[in-house]
Amino acid sequence: MPIRNVLVVGAGFMGSQIGLQCVLHGCRVTMYDVDDKALSQSALSQRQLLKDMITAGAVDPGDAQKRLDSINRTSTLAEATPNSSLVIEAIREQLEMKRDVFNQLDRHCPPETILATNSSSIRISKIESATRRPDKVLNTHFVHPVWRHPFVELMRGSKTSDHTLQEVRQFMESIQILPFLVRREYTGFIFNRIWRAVKREALHMVDRSVASVEDVDRTWMIQMETPIGPFALMDQIGLDVVKDIEMVYYGESGNEADAPPAMLLEKIDKGELGVKTGKGFYEYPNPSWKSADFLKHSSP
Repeated sequence: MPIRNVLVVGAGFMGSQIGLQCVLHGCRVTMYDVDDKALSQSALSQRQLLKDMITAGAVDPGDAQKRLDSINRTSTLAEATPNSSLVIEAIREQLEMKRDVFNQLDRHCPPETILATNSSSIRISKIESATRRPDKVLNTHFVHPVWRHPFVELMRGSKTSDHTLQEVRQFMESIQILPFLVRREYTGFIFNRIWRAVKREALHMVDRSVASVEDVDRTWMIQMETPIGPFALMDQIGLDVVKDIEMVYYGESGNEADAPPAMLLEKIDKGELGVKTGKGFYEYPNPSWKSADFLKHSSP
């Protein structure tokens, strides 16, 4: 039977977007998080995101709000799991934390439930042994913002079955998300491997005083004809999340060039994590990169 009951684990930045995409395309969605405050914040962010989608003409306002209101939110895992056909985990980018969550999900979910991770860097083969269903686990990596960038990268673990992959592929198409297959295990998948190279070079250029944050973003925005630069995007993702991802690459290579640079660590130590804390590389809610004349000047 087609997948229609979806459990999203982690009601943060990406989990909220994934849950909204699913419910707007007719799925029964449960959002689970250990933090009740995160669940409340998720409801608010989904409401705002829905308004943005309606304003942009991406969603028919018809019963969209009703669908959003149908999302079940819980901080009790036993209540979240019984009817789930597919679980998409979207918690922090830390391997042991993910393995613990997958172990709990494996114990609570029905045997036929597929378990997926939205990890942007951790391969599912590092998580699969935390379950007793390695044939039913895989990577499903969405990108922000999901409704404007409607694709997902699917990557198998060492034992993911063809049937599991096909079921998830069909599900993604049913929620208007284009599935791309990563043909062999590869840290960072397709898009994030390319983005990681841009992000790493941007961070190191500023850390070495080669250029300012603003000028790196300006050159990127002008040349690539995009409304946002690498540093502004990192602010949206969260600098703590950026660090976690960089540590995955560094942990694999052991190469000091892959280590998070000092300027990133200093910002995190000061609690400057980006949009969610009001300050990162820019100050929010009115960052300079959004100003009308940002691309008309350069740094002194």
